[in-house]
Amino acid sequence: MRILQLAALAACLASIEATVCRADFKPEVQREPKEPVWQAHLGAFTDADYDSAVEKLISAYEKDRGSAIKPGAKRKVGLKIYSDSGPGMATPVPLVRGVIAALERRGYANRSIFLVGLNQLRLRMTGYLPSLVTGETPFKGNPVYVLESNRYYDPVWFYDSPLPERFDPIFAAHQTEGVPNTSTKDEDRKSFLATPLFLDTDFWINLPVYTDHQVLGVNGALVNATLWNASNTARFFRSPATAPAAVAEMSAIPELRQTWLLSIASLEHYQFIGGPFFNSLYTRSEPLVWLGTDPVMLDTLMRVRINQWRRKEGFEPISDEIRTLEFAETLGVGSTLVKSARIIDVN
Repeated sequence: MRILQLAALAACLASIEATVCRADFKPEVQREPKEPVWQAHLGAFTDADYDSAVEKLISAYEKDRGSAIKPGAKRKVGLKIYSDSGPGMATPVPLVRGVIAALERRGYANRSIFLVGLNQLRLRMTGYLPSLVTGETPFKGNPVYVLESNRYYDPVWFYDSPLPERFDPIFAAHQTEGVPNTSTKDEDRKSFLATPLFLDTDFWINLPVYTDHQVLGVNGALVNATLWNASNTARFFRSPATAPAAVAEMSAIPELRQTWLLSIASLEHYQFIGGPFFNSLYTRSEPLVWLGTDPVMLDTLMRVRINQWRRKEGFEPISDEIRTLEFAETLGVGSTLVKSARIIDVN
């Protein structure tokens, strides 16, 4: 069996209540960003605007690395979308269509570009699954894999952690009070990974949406690629101090990283407090799209924005005790050194 477990944060996990894992934790070395963040401006949030922006971003990325994206041996690409905050706070459909169009221009067949999401109801509510009334979908020919169907997990690929028992995903902090645990202890320590993304593809692209999160700090690129990309991960919120370390460890799994090509995030809508539950009173919008290979830097840049809005509206910034991004930096996933960030405008 293939057990995916990292030891770099073992000391911190073992003493999770110790001070080192809370406010004064700092990476041994703050890493200089290796890659830039490319930024495109949108005239509007239309299909045409997203299509143009995505093409410019991917072209700039290809130029920087000196080679074009093209079909490999598996000739498939996965897109990890976010829909779990429901309508109003999901990966914009025009962005996804723009990414698909860019990949088709690079030789991928439409049917070979699949979407991965967590929850069937929210995927349907946000337009990613066909309407039950009209049967219409904006993604004709693109398979949509629903992770909660349990059809896309492989029993030999899992993240192993002896953390507390499972409970229903995403928003179940209050839903699970008094709910008995019926799973075995062996099942409870395993989080099975969505294997189509790293076993069936040439590469996959992360398409997160940004909200704050009371346990994780920033719900964005790292979380969309890890906790919202595996089974039995909401169990970590039973002991909130462990969730940031779990995100960091999962994001550093070599097999996941090897095929995770990049992340593309639209700032069409993001939420600065009250997330991940959608609340339109606390959302903001900017006509920007970011592309980056460093999810830690993308999340750190958004943490700065989220905190700016929180202060402006009279709220406390995200707690310094939440060290998700710093833990991931310690494991070499990316950099939190915002002052050294290179943002390249492609317009």
